[in-house]
Amino acid sequence: MRGCFVTGTDTGVGKTVVAAAIVARLRQLGADVVPLKPVITGLDEPADPGWPRDHELLAALAGRQPSDVILVGYGPPVSPHLAAELAGEPAASLTSLSSGVRAAVQRAGAHSVAVVEGVGGLLVPLGPESDIRALAAELGLPLVVVARPGLGTINHTLLTLEAARSAHLAIAGVVLTPWPERPSVIERSNLETIARLGAVEVATLGLVARADPETLAAAAAALPLERWLLE
Repeated sequence: MRGCFVTGTDTGVGKTVVAAAIVARLRQLGADVVPLKPVITGLDEPADPGWPRDHELLAALAGRQPSDVILVGYGPPVSPHLAAELAGEPAASLTSLSSGVRAAVQRAGAHSVAVVEGVGGLLVPLGPESDIRALAAELGLPLVVVARPGLGTINHTLLTLEAARSAHLAIAGVVLTPWPERPSVIERSNLETIARLGAVEVATLGLVARADPETLAAAAAALPLERWLLE
């Protein structure tokens, strides 16, 4: 299975924007992309009029239906284990999620590229016995770690890399976003420090103003996706 698992150093760091940009760019390059958001929460929250819900955006970019993108959805806008509890539903099992992802990719064909977006960070629990890191390990896809460019990101990003490597997860690279047109001394230093101390390639993604395929693909043009995901 080719592709990547997009995770973040925290919630709200731009993980969906990066995943969407990757999908749009891969489609532009002619790849048959299978976007997946195995677990989504917050379906009870009103959608942003400028940005579709995660699974709706990913589906639209890949020419698929939203129901093709998610395996389990919860209404409460909290982490998956608590969302399941509040909704009175069973927590998603690691086995069902990993097998669901594999089945979706298999249906798409041997030449497809999977872009799987997690929920929050690697150690967010899916239920009482598993977490996002365990799902990433089951799938065996290289990680694209999304992080903020500003103050505090060194610690958050290096901890995420350490958590990934302790579970023997491969890391494609780190993406700092939204990367400003004129980065400050701190932002430039953060990029260099994460690359050096984390022994990882660090790329950047600028602010994406609109959720349309052209804008997203253009934003991702500088990401080394062919080397990270397609070789």
